[in-house]
Amino acid sequence: MCRNIRTLFNFDPPATDEEIHDAALQFVRKLSGTTKPSKRNEAAFDRAVGSIAACARELLDSLETSQHPLNREEEAAKARARSLTRFA
Repeated sequence: MCRNIRTLFNFDPPATDEEIHDAALQFVRKLSGTTKPSKRNEAAFDRAVGSIAACARELLDSLETSQHPLNREEEAAKARARSLTRFA
C-alpha cells in the first residue's frame, strides 16, 4: 500500500474533500504506474480520481463506530515519535 494514503475515518475534524481527493489521486497513481498521465490518458486519469474520491466520501460518510473520534494533532505527534524511534 502507498505510504502516503492515510487513514481518514474517525477523526475530529472529519476528513476534508481535499484529503480524500489526495488519497484517490495517490491510489490512481499507484494503479496506473505513473504520476502524470499523458495528454491522451489525462481524461481517464481524472475521471478515475473523481470516481474513487466520490466512492471514498460515500464510504467515510456511511461508516459507523462506537469509538471516540481521534484527534489529528495527537495522532500526528504519535507518528512523529514512532518515526524518531524507527530512524534513530
